[in-house]
Amino acid sequence: MSKADETRDGVALTNLDQPLSDSDDATKRDLVDYLDAVRDRILPQLRGRPLSVIRVRPGQPPFMQKNLPRYTPDWVRRAPVWAEASHREISYALCDDRRTLLWFANQRAVEYHPTLATVADLHRPTHLILDLDPPDGDGFRAAVDAALLVRQALADAGLAGAVKTSGAKGVHVFVPVTDEPTAEELSAATRALAVRAERLDPALATTAYIKEDRGGRVFVDATRAGGATVAAAYSPRLRPGMPVSFPVDWADLTEVTPADFTIRTAPALLADGDPWAALMPAPQQLPADLVAEGRTIPVARVQAMHEGKRRARARREAG
Repeated sequence: MSKADETRDGVALTNLDQPLSDSDDATKRDLVDYLDAVRDRILPQLRGRPLSVIRVRPGQPPFMQKNLPRYTPDWVRRAPVWAEASHREISYALCDDRRTLLWFANQRAVEYHPTLATVADLHRPTHLILDLDPPDGDGFRAAVDAALLVRQALADAGLAGAVKTSGAKGVHVFVPVTDEPTAEELSAATRALAVRAERLDPALATTAYIKEDRGGRVFVDATRAGGATVAAAYSPRLRPGMPVSFPVDWADLTEVTPADFTIRTAPALLADGDPWAALMPAPQQLPADLVAEGRTIPVARVQAMHEGKRRARARREAG
């Protein structure tokens, strides 16, 4: 075994000193060491949830992997899920333990995107999520300001959430919910909260799904619902400097930047703590009026599809 190879927890780790990607100076060893160092924090976010990962190989574009490859070891737990879009069954991984996490790291899986629901009941998400997506450029501070609008909208509805950097340019707000609401009810409540946040400052925030309609405002994305996935807390992101999605206390949110939290800095910042677990409120019941209001708001993707067709038809008629 060369110096660039080793074994941990029975998993053969290879080519550890090779660059992780063409766009960063991190090595595969940096990724493996980071994930191993934070395993006790990231595994609770992945356990029991069908997992999609973004993998990278030098000289190739990154790709998202949902279906496990044929060479996956038989000890990796998996969950068959029917994909309506592709009309086939997808074999998702369940990353439940250190050995599986190390195997993914050795596959150059950089990003970890679990489903919002567990395999025990894929129709009942455990969290309501709002994704604050700023316009192109350095818009993180605007995303933070929009997240504070979401916090206010939550408080007005009698709810509370935890916040983390997305690891890219945005911010994620998570609201843990009791196990009563269905995916449809949760999706409706998410739409209502997004509209309420937009209403608090329409010059800053928008729920416009079509990018050209956002006018440089922060998109309050309510589409992380149902079968959607989201980057897990502590997941690395495939960006320059290798930032990670990191929990932040609401009181500190205006003082941080995404670059503060990387695979090199995060382990020391965590020490022995798990801020995501510490900052997460207890599961809450969705107010009935929030669900009812959300049901009157069109689903963004469907509305955007119809609007796109309408605009295309108008262009044809004008031409």
